[in-house]
Order: sequence, then structure tokens, then C-alpha cells
Amino acid sequence: MAENQHKMKSPVSLVRYLLICAVLLISTPGYAGYTLEGNYVQGGLVVGKTEPGVQVKLDDLSVAVSDQGYFVLGFDRDHPPQSRLRLTYPDGHSEEQVLEIARREYKIQRIDNLPKRKVTPEKMDLKRIRRESALVKAARKLDDPRTDYLTGWQWPVKGRISGVYGSQRILNGKPRRPHYGVDVAAPVGTLVRAPADGVVTLVHPDMFFSGGTLILDHGQHLSSSFLHLSEILVKEGDRIRQGDPIARVGATGRVTGPHLDWRMNFHQFQIDPQLLVPPMPQ
Repeated sequence: MAENQHKMKSPVSLVRYLLICAVLLISTPGYAGYTLEGNYVQGGLVVGKTEPGVQVKLDDLSVAVSDQGYFVLGFDRDHPPQSRLRLTYPDGHSEEQVLEIARREYKIQRIDNLPKRKVTPEKMDLKRIRRESALVKAARKLDDPRTDYLTGWQWPVKGRISGVYGSQRILNGKPRRPHYGVDVAAPVGTLVRAPADGVVTLVHPDMFFSGGTLILDHGQHLSSSFLHLSEILVKEGDRIRQGDPIARVGATGRVTGPHLDWRMNFHQFQIDPQLLVPPMPQ
């Protein structure tokens, strides 16, 4: 049968067959132009590698690409089940991939005995809160091509995990916004170390909600925030290496006890730090 099929192909039909194969190879989606590695889940982070000069978009968001071709993708707490990734190459051709984002179930966390003013701020506090929020937003807008996140991740402090990412918080019996970080309980004064390389973009001794606050930028709109600190050991503009001492655990701002609240942001997306580090040592 194979012999008969071979005999049936004329030179014209063979050329036509080869042309069809060539068209299929060009039009069929192929993903050899990049690689992705990470967590395709709400709150997850993915690191990509492609050719230098490629333009990357995640849905409507333009994603920075380093001179070496590295880029980051992040997914919010309530990210939809799919995202569309599009890469446009210097020669003009492009490719797309639909990313399936897994849904998560979040815990309900009740926190009682907070000062009433910290749960429902008075009018005199609102101006301060808006001013501090503007400082945080500005610190997270740094557009820097650094790829400090490639160092990998470690826990900034070790201890009992007392609060998890995404949990819906009920404060003094009143539902509030979800918690966007991971809380690690530790005594006041416990040393906090940088979880990855970065540059300090914000140091504030006492914010209304977060108390002593430090933001470390890891490059390409990816940053870490460290809240409720008793002391900050670095200053804005400092270049930090993974493992460097940066602060001390405190009980400042809206808290019921000493702990570190570690948060991460990619553009406007809230990232779960716990997905990036190994399990907390017992």
C-alpha cells in the first residue's frame, strides 16, 4: 500500500505537498521562541526567557524584557481562569499562548481586639492614609530593567506562619479587604533579611496601617514590602543582596502582636510570596 501511494505522487503533487507542509509549519503555534517557569495559579509568579528585543504582553499589560531576554508574569488573587500571552519578535512575527490560571480557595481569618480607630479610621486619619498610599504606589512604579529576582528566594525571617495570602479578614467582626501577604510571627527585634537582591525604594518609620514599612524593588515592576517593623537598617537607594540584614520585626501599625508581614507586587497584581520559597522550617 505504501508503495502504491509513493507511485501516485507526481512531481507536481509532491511540490504541492511540500508547500502545504511548509504553510502548516509556519501557521501552527510553536513555542520554541521562549520558555516559562513558575506557578500558573492565582497569586503566582512566572519567569520567562526569550530573545532580546522581543515585545511581551500579558493580556493588556506590556511586560518589560531585559537585555538578556528575561521577563516576569504575575497573577492577582482573583485572576481570571485564563490569560493571553503574546510575544512579538524583532522580525515582526508573533506568537500567542493561552495560559490556564488555577483558582484557589482562601481562608476566612478573624482578628479581634484591634483598636477601633485602626479598623475604622477617623476623618482626621484619612488624609494621612491617602498620603502614605501615594508614597507606596510611587515606590512600586519604579521601571528598572534589573533582574534581581533571578537570585531565587528565601524566607526573610523564620517562625510560625500566623497569616496567609488571600485570606478574607474579619476585623472586630467587620469584613475587610483580603490579606495580601504572608505573616510570620517572631519576637520584636528579630532580624529580617532580604529574600532576594534588590534596591530600596521606600523607608517609612510609621505608617498608619503598616507601621514601619520598607519596600525592596527586584526589577521589572516586581517588589517586596515588609510591614510592622520596629527598626529599618537600610536607606532609600541602597543596593541590597540576598540575605543582607534590612530590618527588625516589630508590632507597629495595625497589629495584635509582633510579626513580619511580607507582601509582593507585580505591577498592580498582588503576588503570594509563600509560593516562591521552600516550606517554612519547623
